[in-house]
Amino acid sequence: MPNQQVSPYTPIPMHLLRSYPESVDGALRSIELSFDNPADCRTFYEAYDPGQFCQISIFGKGESAIGVASAAWEGDFVRFTVQRMGVVTTALHQMQVGDALGIRGPLGNGFPLNEWKGKDLIFIGGGSAFSTLYATVLHITGSSLKKEFGRISVIYGTRSSGHALYKESLKRWHENHEIDLFQTIDNPEPNWPYMVGFVPDAVRAVKPSPNNAVAIVCGPPIMTKFTLPILEDLGFKPEAVYTSLEKRMKCGIGKCGRCNIGPKYVCKDGPVFSLAELHTLPNEL
Repeated sequence: MPNQQVSPYTPIPMHLLRSYPESVDGALRSIELSFDNPADCRTFYEAYDPGQFCQISIFGKGESAIGVASAAWEGDFVRFTVQRMGVVTTALHQMQVGDALGIRGPLGNGFPLNEWKGKDLIFIGGGSAFSTLYATVLHITGSSLKKEFGRISVIYGTRSSGHALYKESLKRWHENHEIDLFQTIDNPEPNWPYMVGFVPDAVRAVKPSPNNAVAIVCGPPIMTKFTLPILEDLGFKPEAVYTSLEKRMKCGIGKCGRCNIGPKYVCKDGPVFSLAELHTLPNEL
């Protein structure tokens, strides 16, 4: 029987299946978690929408809100890409295969894929926040959903080539003519064959068309701040631009008030918002 959560505060029991570095400096690491009760995996992915997050619990350390970076078709696990920043994320980096932990989720709202069907999708990401965009592209391209969308484009920037996530997948995307991948790094490197410059500059150079298209932006707040006006300059209407907000979350279910923006809670009403929605909220981002 699936794990019956008697409370939204009760973590699903998990254990570490795999752990591997993503960035050259070791600050970014992907972990793949397996369910102690295999039936819980099916229950999880039946409830999951790309763009959602989980609260990862390490007993005795605390919790951290991290976006899901996997698709159901990949296997009976859930992937998260963790940036080492504090007590919980450092503990996640140090865990060994088989160690116990838990997750609460999926939480929040995901991307409205049903509303996007028939449209071109432009994914714009940077840094570790690219993980939820990556999961969304996997979700669409690895299933029968692909035929329900138009062209998929990805604009992805990192500090250096060594800081890029999911390098093997990116290599395949460069070779896959069904995905237009524009990859950029902040500064020139020897033998780097792709774009150089910050993500907003790359968006301006690529000039994605707003015609029957949706743009999805996930990245560091400073990247998002300077990218959104460029999309509006290119003709994207606010209701055709979406972003996933990074804001400190504690409970994950809209109870503690830690992540509110005006009347909205990022954990419950987000983390996904359209630019049209953001225009109605206080400028606290």
